Amino acid sequence: MAERWSPLHLRLHRHLLRQPALLPQGSRLLVALSGGQDSMALVALLQDLKRLHHWELRLWHGDHRWRPESSQQATELASWAVQQRLRIAVDEWSAPSRSEVAARDWRYGCLERQARKQDCTQVVTAHTASDRAETLLLHLARGSHRRGLASLPASRSLAPGLALVRPLLVFSRSDTAQICADLNLPIWLDPSNADPSYSRNRVRAQVLPVLEELHPGASRRISALAARLGEEATHHNELLALALEQLRPAGQPERLLRRKLMALSPPNQRELLQAWLQERTQLTLEAAPLHGLLARLAQDQGPGQADLAGPWQLHWDRLTLSLQARPTSCS
Repeated sequence: MAERWSPLHLRLHRHLLRQPALLPQGSRLLVALSGGQDSMALVALLQDLKRLHHWELRLWHGDHRWRPESSQQATELASWAVQQRLRIAVDEWSAPSRSEVAARDWRYGCLERQARKQDCTQVVTAHTASDRAETLLLHLARGSHRRGLASLPASRSLAPGLALVRPLLVFSRSDTAQICADLNLPIWLDPSNADPSYSRNRVRAQVLPVLEELHPGASRRISALAARLGEEATHHNELLALALEQLRPAGQPERLLRRKLMALSPPNQRELLQAWLQERTQLTLEAAPLHGLLARLAQDQGPGQADLAGPWQLHWDRLTLSLQARPTSCS
């Protein structure tokens, strides 16, 4: 084991000791394994640390069938797992779609089913600080609200009683490359990760390298900023809930008092309207639509309505705001 212990092993070990709820001692973990450098490094680190944390490891691989060689890769990964004395489940997408959103939904659905089947309490993915930095930069460029910048939390609920955990957020992509090189791990490359038609790949290849050259360690610092924004949002939500109570009409908790809202400063208007919309609809408006909506709610404007995403419409008279389902047209 001595030759398998490195400063990067120690970093993860200390990180998990500081946050024991991420991967609790003795847990059975289902690890998502793509075969890329990040997930291979994750499996190796967890395998080396399990004697200290007493985990049971299970692996899962999803064959999206996007590439002709994907089935061969799945077979090779399964063979590698057997050599490491690790159990692996492989799912094949029966009706593949080129949609990234559909692929993500399929993966998480499979992971949830496998976790239930194998009695795992945590699903573990190999997202790194570099992934979180890319996500923050993309959301920043799109004008996302602060909540959108608090991307890729270290842990979130995947389903009732099942957590999705990202323990490698304290590592950059260069760290995982070093782990793979030091431990002589095989890597299965995905050509789509170099496809410039995907915006994330362009940020990965063209933006982050420049930031790292200018300010070494930029990815980890940007990732840490996303984490701080997430923590601040959690505490801030408690204050928002108290403030929202002061804006609800007596006996009409589903409505909001327009005049009291618009008498506040613009930053507080944005925060409270966004919080109310999220509470009622789970929607998060980006900065430009939110600004436009508040302009229409100004006190010198009359009653009106606005279509939101999904089935929702926002209605307002001179006194209150309310949400209603958008009327469906009859054909």
